[in-house]
Amino acid sequence: MNHPNYILLYVENPEASGRFYADLLGATPVETSPTFVLFALKSGLMLGLWSKHTVAPAPQAAAGGAEIGLRVANDDEVNGAYADWNARGVRIAQEPTRQEFGLNFLALDPDGHRLRVYALSDAA
Repeated sequence: MNHPNYILLYVENPEASGRFYADLLGATPVETSPTFVLFALKSGLMLGLWSKHTVAPAPQAAAGGAEIGLRVANDDEVNGAYADWNARGVRIAQEPTRQEFGLNFLALDPDGHRLRVYALSDAA
């Protein structure tokens, strides 16, 4: 079986969410329309942002029921990303916290989708 390579988020405003992710990830969308924005990320992951008002059938789940993980190399990068995102005005749901798997923080996109930046601890 193939490995998943595509994440699709249902959003209020794809153009606004597209600007948010372009700025946050330093990426340019490969496709844009009033109802859909698509990123092809360096990792090979495709990130789609689809208007929740035009998806058929309509989505049943609310934002925040899952999260996107963004792994960085070490604690300094976690702290650096936190400082950068906080300065950009990204909503922070959890400040940098050490948990059993490593240092991490949790941010929210404009629709409330969860974005966890983390570095694995040596023991993880």
